[in-house]
Amino acid sequence: MQNDFFQLFKTDISGISLTEKFTFPFYYQPHKLSEIAATSLQDYLATQTNFDHNFGLDASQKGLAIGKMFGVLVCQNEKGELGYLWAFSGKLANENHHQYFVPTVFDMLTENSFFRREEELLNAYNREIENLEKNVNYLNTLEHFNQAKIQAETELQQQKIRIKEQKILRDEKRNQLETTLSESDVQLLNLELSEASKQESIVLKKMTKYWKLTLQALEEKVTIFTNEIHQLKEVRKAKSSQLQQKLFAEYSFFNQYKETKSLGEIFNNNPPAGAGECAAPKLLHYAFQNDLKPICMAEFWWGQSPNSEVRQHKQFYPSCKSKCEPILMGHMLNGLEMEENPFIMNHAAGKDIEIVYEDEVMLAINKPTEFLSVPGKTISDSVYARIKEKYPEATGPLIVHRLDMSTSGIMLIAKNETTAVQLQSQFINRTIKKRYVALLDGLLEKSHGYIDLPLRVDLEDRPRQLVCYEHGKSAQTKWKTIEVKNGKTKVHFYPITGRTHQLRVHASHSLGLHTPILGDDLYGTKADRLHLHAEYIQFEHPVSKEIMEILVEAEF
Repeated sequence: MQNDFFQLFKTDISGISLTEKFTFPFYYQPHKLSEIAATSLQDYLATQTNFDHNFGLDASQKGLAIGKMFGVLVCQNEKGELGYLWAFSGKLANENHHQYFVPTVFDMLTENSFFRREEELLNAYNREIENLEKNVNYLNTLEHFNQAKIQAETELQQQKIRIKEQKILRDEKRNQLETTLSESDVQLLNLELSEASKQESIVLKKMTKYWKLTLQALEEKVTIFTNEIHQLKEVRKAKSSQLQQKLFAEYSFFNQYKETKSLGEIFNNNPPAGAGECAAPKLLHYAFQNDLKPICMAEFWWGQSPNSEVRQHKQFYPSCKSKCEPILMGHMLNGLEMEENPFIMNHAAGKDIEIVYEDEVMLAINKPTEFLSVPGKTISDSVYARIKEKYPEATGPLIVHRLDMSTSGIMLIAKNETTAVQLQSQFINRTIKKRYVALLDGLLEKSHGYIDLPLRVDLEDRPRQLVCYEHGKSAQTKWKTIEVKNGKTKVHFYPITGRTHQLRVHASHSLGLHTPILGDDLYGTKADRLHLHAEYIQFEHPVSKEIMEILVEAEF
């Protein structure tokens, strides 16, 4: 098959060694060849005139600004030549196909495709339903029915009010005449009043029966239309479901063995929206389809960051977890020798926990960077496991609060349940004072400030966090610059709340400091470590009630 999208390197790459293992797509440092391929694509994006898409980089450009994820895949063809493929995630300029970019894995929008035919059939049902819902006879019947319901409710309510009023009048009349009439006349009066009461009730019963029959007749007329509309909607729903399942079945991906697996099979017929439309599956599918050997891969963001996310222009990012991981790890990368998965590696191996304070009921430790606070899904080694081993007689839950794995610094540990409860209550009531030190990868315009950006987890790309004013939890941080050196800014963070990745997102987000913490592999650029350290804590001792202060300076 002709490789229309395979581009040979235009620069001399003879001095660059090939990687022995393919890129682990969910955590990687781009290979030099990937960087060259990405630079080539970025140069094209900066100068191209083949399509018009507002990436948010030109303030004068009209239309909604939408940044995009792009990907490059370095490959080797059957001649042994090295080149690369380009891809974009989703649509670009509202199109699936563009020159130089590999096509989508399955294009449902091609002319005369089964999707187009079925879509037109569904549209026909939509038009028929819409015509019925706008039918003059239906609308008039419905209006007549609704007006009759209102009239029935009004008249019946009026009759009920009349009955109550007449009862009051009858009672007043009885009270007035009972003392002046003879016993026989009183009996006659009571019969007369009782008959009047019965007549009022009879009128209410007759009115109720009349309106029941009237409304029933009108509702039957309305039901003739609504049943037809409901039946059409059920047929449309069934047709739509059939089309969806067919799409899932037809949307199939190759692996290196030319084996195919459909979207439906991978996600058990319930894929997330946009699954298979990301750059990585497109690149690998085209490579396997055209006998190209994958060497390495990288994905980067181009354009303005979405308001909720942290995306830096030209920054490399891993593939998304919810949509890409099942496709890539569950099928497409089968048999490829890949770089080691860092998520199953124990980064705490060989590291020790420093105890900086200890007494009979508690201790404070200095947690190293890349060290779990509590056991993870695949790694048990953690602060909890180490402390439990060192203090087997401790009865408390031990861990009073947590630090992110990549964050170093002070953690308080309880040796018994009473101490744990007392310390945790101080965290809950926000009476504990904490200070973090961080080295930011850039310069700031201000010297201090306050950040208030609510956070929630990115359901499509855990553990990343999003800024979300609708569903996010309140997150506030005070900060202050303490040093500026070599283009970096050292700051103190004073977190008021304690949300996951709060300081990392507040530092990197455009509505925060817009300057990521140095070494932040999720929201910035990977380095030797995340330069974030919990250096100071002040709390009330759970037994002595003494105000305790602990300081452990950062090693950066």
